[in-house]
Amino acid sequence: MAGMKRLIVADSHVGQGADDAAAMIALLRAAEEEGVAEIIYLGDAFQYLIGMSKFWTASVRQVLGVWRELRGRGLRLVVVEGNRDFFLDEPELAAELDWSGRSYRFSAGGRVFELVHGDLVNRRDLQYRFWSTISKSAAARLWARLLPRGLATSIVRRMEAHLAMTNRRFRFFKPVADLERSAEAAWAEGVDVVLWGHFHSPWLRRSGEREALVMPAWLDTRTSVLVADDGSWALVGERLEPLPLALADGPPVREGSAGP
Repeated sequence: MAGMKRLIVADSHVGQGADDAAAMIALLRAAEEEGVAEIIYLGDAFQYLIGMSKFWTASVRQVLGVWRELRGRGLRLVVVEGNRDFFLDEPELAAELDWSGRSYRFSAGGRVFELVHGDLVNRRDLQYRFWSTISKSAAARLWARLLPRGLATSIVRRMEAHLAMTNRRFRFFKPVADLERSAEAAWAEGVDVVLWGHFHSPWLRRSGEREALVMPAWLDTRTSVLVADDGSWALVGERLEPLPLALADGPPVREGSAGP
């Protein structure tokens, strides 16, 4: 859908902090005031998001209530699946969204954007890839439907904690070669701008007019990306004020560098 402002939020992990649900709701209100027509979560919007409502925490329910309100006034809500997102197409959650899936493309100002969470970019993180395959399988979906909420949530958290150190290590040391390979493959398909989350700190690569960006985590920086209807984009703060990339997370990010 061309001709609209879009706000992209990566790795907000709402529910991990004491005040992050309120901060997210404030961001949603600011986006509506700014005339944003589509909000896109680039994976891991919540500490966990499971498609069946029996798993929804108070933080999830608070934010979903505002999503419902904004959608009632015409704003579109998109969720790109991250490593903490499970079974987004389940009817209860699907009713709260306009779109969900593994990757999302849109055009703005003649530029094609592709959004992918990024958890599967690193080919060497075999332990996580195995966990992802098992935890999002048809058998796991059936298991999630049948288990009581408390027991299922406890099991998921224990399994995620078991892999947290490995996954954190792969996030901290960005797989630059894999990111560049993925960017070049997308560019070859006609994509102009590739956006990832997952790695939590920014990384930028440019080739002519084409760009690839790892977005800073909203959880850590309260930073998002605002895409204008002409296809330009900028990092923005909590009130959607423009920010230089250097302010998003540590030192300035150089083209082709891995960032902090």
